[in-house]
Amino acid sequence: MDRNAIRRLLEEVQAGRLDVEAAAARLRRLPYEDLRFAKVDHHRALRGGAAEAVFCPGKSPGQVVAIVRRLAEHHANVLATRAGADVAAAVAAAGLPHVYHAEARLVVVRPARGEAVGLVAVAAAGTADLPVAEEAALVAEALDNRVERVYDCGVAGLHRLLDHYDLLAEANAIVAVAGMEGALPSVIGGLVDRPVIAVPTSVGYGASLGGLAALLAMLNSCAPGVSVVNIDNGYGAAHQASQINHLVAKVR
Repeated sequence: MDRNAIRRLLEEVQAGRLDVEAAAARLRRLPYEDLRFAKVDHHRALRGGAAEAVFCPGKSPGQVVAIVRRLAEHHANVLATRAGADVAAAVAAAGLPHVYHAEARLVVVRPARGEAVGLVAVAAAGTADLPVAEEAALVAEALDNRVERVYDCGVAGLHRLLDHYDLLAEANAIVAVAGMEGALPSVIGGLVDRPVIAVPTSVGYGASLGGLAALLAMLNSCAPGVSVVNIDNGYGAAHQASQINHLVAKVR
């Protein structure tokens, strides 16, 4: 339940279209609903600006369906992240309206497009980084951000990145996704005065240590304005970028 839903509920009570007991019954599930195996947080959108998402690994397809079904009663664009084909099939079998993005391993239940605001740019160093970059881009779009993608623009060919300089300079926030040596966020941070959210990926040869080398390189960036999320965490980067972008759009 988000701020608009609470406002509509109170307006219905005020107008006499809904009695107090019925309103109390709707609010009874706040701040969470206990499913025994999960406590579904219906209150998160009020606190954090976006509904709870479901991280699928470690959960059975049936558990994921039960959680997203409850969330979808109150929210559009309910996200199930790191979702395999088995989860997508279970959501489809349950009859829930959804879109499955296989490359990003993302299920969006009750997909809906609101008014997209501002601009978040998602830059990926190489094609191998696209699953994480697409997770970030699709999550940002689900959170009502205008998103532009700048892909395959890593430091092995900086001219490919510089072709998109004007777009990067226009963005309110930039998500920079890179594996291997993880240099892309530092380069972007040195080019534009925009916050850069760096996402190390687990792409690379042995010495990349499953993304650890890129993570440490990003943490040691000498470019100002670069923050870093965990390895392969496109979802977390998208949320941070969305919060920045919505705040800037609101001020403007």
